[in-house]
Amino acid sequence: MAPAMTATKIPTLSASEARRMTLAAQGFSRRMPDAVAPRHLHRAMERLGVLQIDSVNVFARSHYMPMFSRLGDYDPTLLDRTFVSRTTHYVEYLAHEATFMPVADWPLWGFRMRAWQERVSTPDAWGHVHARTLDWVRAELRDRGPLRPADLREDAPRDRGTWWDWDEAKLALEHLWRNGEVAIAGRIGFERRYGLAEQIIPADVLGTEISREDAVRELVRRAARSYGVATVADLNDYYRLRDQAAVRSAVDDLVDSGELEAVTVRGWERGGRPIPAWRHREAALPRRIDRAALLTPFDPVVWFRDRALRVFDLDYRIEIYVPAAKRRYGYYSLPVLVGDRIVARVDLKADRPASALQVQSAWWEPHADPLRDAERVAEELVRAARWQGLERLSVSGWGDASDAVARALHGSEPPIERHQHPREAA
Repeated sequence: MAPAMTATKIPTLSASEARRMTLAAQGFSRRMPDAVAPRHLHRAMERLGVLQIDSVNVFARSHYMPMFSRLGDYDPTLLDRTFVSRTTHYVEYLAHEATFMPVADWPLWGFRMRAWQERVSTPDAWGHVHARTLDWVRAELRDRGPLRPADLREDAPRDRGTWWDWDEAKLALEHLWRNGEVAIAGRIGFERRYGLAEQIIPADVLGTEISREDAVRELVRRAARSYGVATVADLNDYYRLRDQAAVRSAVDDLVDSGELEAVTVRGWERGGRPIPAWRHREAALPRRIDRAALLTPFDPVVWFRDRALRVFDLDYRIEIYVPAAKRRYGYYSLPVLVGDRIVARVDLKADRPASALQVQSAWWEPHADPLRDAERVAEELVRAARWQGLERLSVSGWGDASDAVARALHGSEPPIERHQHPREAA
């Protein structure tokens, strides 16, 4: 008589193991280099996949911060030369929101480019209604090479009659970028230069076509590698695929090929039931994470709110658009990682005329140990000030961690001062 079939037992991870696995996959278990070189940026990008771009510059623009969090103090102009001012290795596209991504990944987004083209090309859609503007912008880029929007504005023809509108030209550039006809040739300052894709993307890359199914499978594979352990919702969000059924199908394929393994994580539950999760076969589980880091709100570690809450017990929203009087933590608060825990959030402002890093507020998170963690938070603030070339630190009294952080900074270099936040007087 044949033996009865037995169900395969699904491995179980503790919440701490899942956190450490995630942080290792994101590069936080690696030793920081003594001096950051381009190869370190490339290696970090292999783990991250993308760098999200954000215009807010109250402390430092978001795309500079993940490298600082993982590699330590580095010259931001190194990232400018590698990512921003030219497209040898990286190019911009909507690979989450607007991000830097490897040039070689351009074909992976063909399905998104095609979907955009179909969406805006119906008879009543923008691309059809403004076909004349699109043709003019294409011709300008073809004849003149990559251009800033301002170049089009300054040299716009004066005999185009009532159809010409500056906002239309800007929208045309964005439309052509989204559908893949145009690529970003780099930036001058923070201003994009747009060119026809064939002027920017290597011919062999531009000529490669990848089906939607194959692209989604590859992106899910990369997201799983970047997270270490993740749910379908996590994998769906990493590259903003917005197609849970397709992601689940890709997960099944990757399980069949041995690249993913189903796991259960204690504490990852919904309605009292475990949330299915998967571990990438390359995911390492370090015994401990001995790292402290400031995180941008757009770091993959925390950019998906559901995951940040599930993995780190961090209930995180950016308060940029919240009226000042209603902010709970501050304009642009940054989570602070110590070990495998998010222990605090600090609202930072670089006062460049005064050469001061202002800690506008500082707050403990539920898993903080204030006596132990204040010193690590203070060390990160000193490092951040030095990275930004600021000569002083100033800490307000707003927030339940502010006084402890200020005490830990006493005697630091750069020197510490205290200032009053307007919320303190309210």
